[in-house]
Amino acid sequence: MADDPRTTGPFSIDDDSGDAGGPALIVRSGSLEGVVHQLKEPEVTVGRSPSCDIFLDDITVSRNHARLTLADGAVKLIDLDSLNGTYVNRRRIEAPEPLSHGDELQIGKFRLAFISG
Repeated sequence: MADDPRTTGPFSIDDDSGDAGGPALIVRSGSLEGVVHQLKEPEVTVGRSPSCDIFLDDITVSRNHARLTLADGAVKLIDLDSLNGTYVNRRRIEAPEPLSHGDELQIGKFRLAFISG
């Protein structure tokens, strides 16, 4: 599926995982592999703090690592000055990054696939 125009990142998203019922993140590596996080709120926090919406429990993840914003059908990823950085398709982001179906996010040791729904 590397030639699939819906996929911009390195992940090939099969039809089963592409039907997540709206935007979602699927953990592709790390201790939570296979877990699907639905993105249903206008703002979703990601980090090592148990108070984050998406809790990634590993020392490579900052307590408040990143934020996802959902508005007008678009999802943007924002790094919150994390120590190890936030990456999209292996590129460290420095500003809010719009996400496309199949994009690979790296937060600490975790790799996640973005599903547009």
